[in-house]
Amino acid sequence: MFFLIRVLTAGQTFEQEPWDEICASMKTTTNEAVNDSTKGLAGRYLTFQLGQESYGIAVMRVREIIRMTEVTGVPQLPSHIKGVINLRGKIIPIIDLRCRFELSRIEDTERTCIVVVQVRSSRGGHCLTGLIVDAVEEVVQVSAGEVETAPNFGGRLQAEYILGMAKIKGRIKALLDIDRVVMADSIHLAPGVVPETTLAP
Repeated sequence: MFFLIRVLTAGQTFEQEPWDEICASMKTTTNEAVNDSTKGLAGRYLTFQLGQESYGIAVMRVREIIRMTEVTGVPQLPSHIKGVINLRGKIIPIIDLRCRFELSRIEDTERTCIVVVQVRSSRGGHCLTGLIVDAVEEVVQVSAGEVETAPNFGGRLQAEYILGMAKIKGRIKALLDIDRVVMADSIHLAPGVVPETTLAP
């Protein structure tokens, strides 16, 4: 099964990012199973930056990469849930991962973007959520031998949010369990968001 990754370029392009190469690489993704074992974590990941650290999300969960856009605030939400955006007629929640992981706030740059991912909904099925990240890096192939189980971090970034730690090109990248990251606060989606049960689990 193949997924179409669409990059929105509203007015100008990301001159500092290899967006064409990233999206072309993501289009070739095969249907990769992910489970709790390190062997099952082998596969393709989209990596991105938050501060000085790098993280990875399984490419099979990524739907789009869009430039930073205006987010409509919603009252009485946790501080890391910035609000919602209208993505081609579909209302999706937006999470600031910097705030989610209790990192210091910085001004947005031309590399700041939103990674739209598919996550399991608390109401059943699947839904889309946008993640604000500092910068997208690349798509990498991770082998089973490059992944180790996550240590018990405690504090800011709980180990339950991490599938494993990957050693890639001399750097350590945390592979995120994006369902746990997003569902930790039991986000209740707006009525306009319909669970996408036809999407791959």
